[in-house]
Amino acid sequence: MSDDLTPAGKWLADSRSTHFDRHTAAVEVAHDESLDPGPGDFSISLWLNTESQLDDVLGDLVSKYDPAQRKGFNLGFHDGPGVTSTHSNSRHLYFGMDDGAGDEQWTEVGRPGNSVKVAGLAVWNGDLYTGSYEAGEGETGHVYRYAGGSQWEDLGSPDVCNTVMSLAVLGDELYVGTGHYRGQGSSLEPSPNWQPGGRVYRYAGGSTWEDCGKISTAGLYDLDVYSDWVQSLQGWTKDDVDTAGNLTVFDGKLYAMPYYHRGVYRYDGGTTWTHCGDPGCRLMSMGLFDGHLIGAGNEGSGHGGVYTYEGGDKWSHAGYQEGVNQVYSFAAYEGSLYTGTWPEAKVYRWDGEQHWEDCGQLGDEKEVMAMAVYNGTLYAGTLPLGQVYRYEGGTRWTMSKRLDMTPDVTYRRVWSMAVFQGKLFCGTLPSGKVYALEAGKSVTYDVALKAGWRHVAGVRRGDRLELFVDGELVRWSSDLGDRAWDISNDQPLRIGKGPHDLFKGKMYDVQLHRRALSADEVRQRFQAGHHE
Repeated sequence: MSDDLTPAGKWLADSRSTHFDRHTAAVEVAHDESLDPGPGDFSISLWLNTESQLDDVLGDLVSKYDPAQRKGFNLGFHDGPGVTSTHSNSRHLYFGMDDGAGDEQWTEVGRPGNSVKVAGLAVWNGDLYTGSYEAGEGETGHVYRYAGGSQWEDLGSPDVCNTVMSLAVLGDELYVGTGHYRGQGSSLEPSPNWQPGGRVYRYAGGSTWEDCGKISTAGLYDLDVYSDWVQSLQGWTKDDVDTAGNLTVFDGKLYAMPYYHRGVYRYDGGTTWTHCGDPGCRLMSMGLFDGHLIGAGNEGSGHGGVYTYEGGDKWSHAGYQEGVNQVYSFAAYEGSLYTGTWPEAKVYRWDGEQHWEDCGQLGDEKEVMAMAVYNGTLYAGTLPLGQVYRYEGGTRWTMSKRLDMTPDVTYRRVWSMAVFQGKLFCGTLPSGKVYALEAGKSVTYDVALKAGWRHVAGVRRGDRLELFVDGELVRWSSDLGDRAWDISNDQPLRIGKGPHDLFKGKMYDVQLHRRALSADEVRQRFQAGHHE
C-alpha cells in the first residue's frame, strides 16, 4: 500500500464529477485498513460545487467515523437553522477528528454586557455575534462581537426594546430581530422596559444599524386565536408584533417570525415584509430541511407538532410527537431531522410523513432548547438546570456539563448554540454567560464558502489540523498535544454523507492520502483547475 494515495483514494480520484442531493445515496467504500490513518498524518483533497440559494443544510463531504466510539474523521459543512431563535451557522466548512480517548473541555468565555439571556449566537465573516436580553431599568438589548478570552465588543443597541432576539446571515450581510422579552415566561421578574420591538435591522458597521422594517399582524387575527398563556402575559398586545423571535434564511430569502404572535413573514427588500400565512398556531422556531421551511408549533395541547411551508400562505402539518405541546428547536443529524420538546425534555426524529420516533429523554429535565451537531456528535441544551447533553444513539443521552448555576431561580436554560473556531459555543439564561466546548479536535472556516466550484483540502500535519480553500491555508487547529490520536475504526468511508446530512452539490477528484500534503501540493491541485 502506498502512503501517498490509498487504493480507495486512487479509485475516487479517477472518478468523474458526481451530483449529490437529498434523493441520491452517498458513496460508501467498505472498511479496509488502508483507509485508516491510525495515529499518523493524512490528507483529503477534493473539488466541490454548491448552489448559492439553499433549501436544506449543505451536509457532509467525506467521513470515516464511528459515533458509538466517537472515533474517526469528518470533513463537511456546519449549518445551524433552527437553533431555537437563530440561524447560527451557514456554509461553514469544518475538518475534525476524535479518538474517543479524551474528556470534553468546557471553558467560560464571559458575559456579554449585562446579558440575562444570550438570545442568539451566529457566525458571520470570521466572527461570532450574540444578541442579549438586558433586564435592568433603562437597559436595552445589544449586539456583541466575541473578542477572545472572556471579552465581548459592544456593537450597540439597534432598537429601544430590551432584547435582540434573533440573528441570521443573508448573502454577505448580518441581520438581527428585536423584541420585548417577557422574563416571566422563564419565571423571572418582568423587565421594566416595556418598549416594543418587532423590527429587523441590518448591520452597517461600528455601532450603526439600518432599519429593515417591522413585521406586523395588524388586521390579520382575532384575539381568540391565541392561547391563554400568551394572553395572560403582562404587556401582550393583540394587534401588533412587538418581538421578532426568529430569523431564518431559506432559498435565498430572509424569513421572520413573531414570538408572542402568529404568522411568518418574508423580507422583500427595503422595509417590506410579506405575510406568508401561518400553520394555525404560534411558532417558537423555524428551520430548513429536505426542501422545506419548517416551523416548531408552540401553543399548547393540540397546537404543537412540526409544520412545513408549501409556498404562498400554505402550511402542512408534519405530525405530532406523543405527549408534546411545545417544540423548540431543530437539527439535522445523520441525514434525519431531530427536534427538541417540552414537557419531558425529549428529542424526536422525523421518519417521514407524520411519524416521529422517540429518541429519549435528557436526564430528568423538562425542555430541550438549542441543538447542534459538533465534530460528529449531536448536542442539546435543557431546562430547568441549564445542562448540555451528548447523544449516544437510540434513546441514550449523556450529560456533558451543567452550565448555568444561578441559585434561587426556577428555570435555567441553554438557549443558544453556534460552532466557531473549532468549538461549540453555548449561551445561557439567567446567568447570561457563554461557554465553549472542545471535544476531539476540529478546525472551522468561519466564513461562508462561496458558491460554485471550490477546491478544499483537510490535512493532519503533525500536531495540528489544517483547512485549505482554493489552494490557501485558511485555518488551523490548536495543538493536538501529547495524545497519539489513533482514529482507526471499522466504519465504511462515506463520500457525500456523514454525521450531519447528505451533501447537496457536486464533487470531483476526491483524494485520500496517507500523508500530509504540503502547502505547495495543495496549491498545485487548485491551480491545475477543475476538469470533469
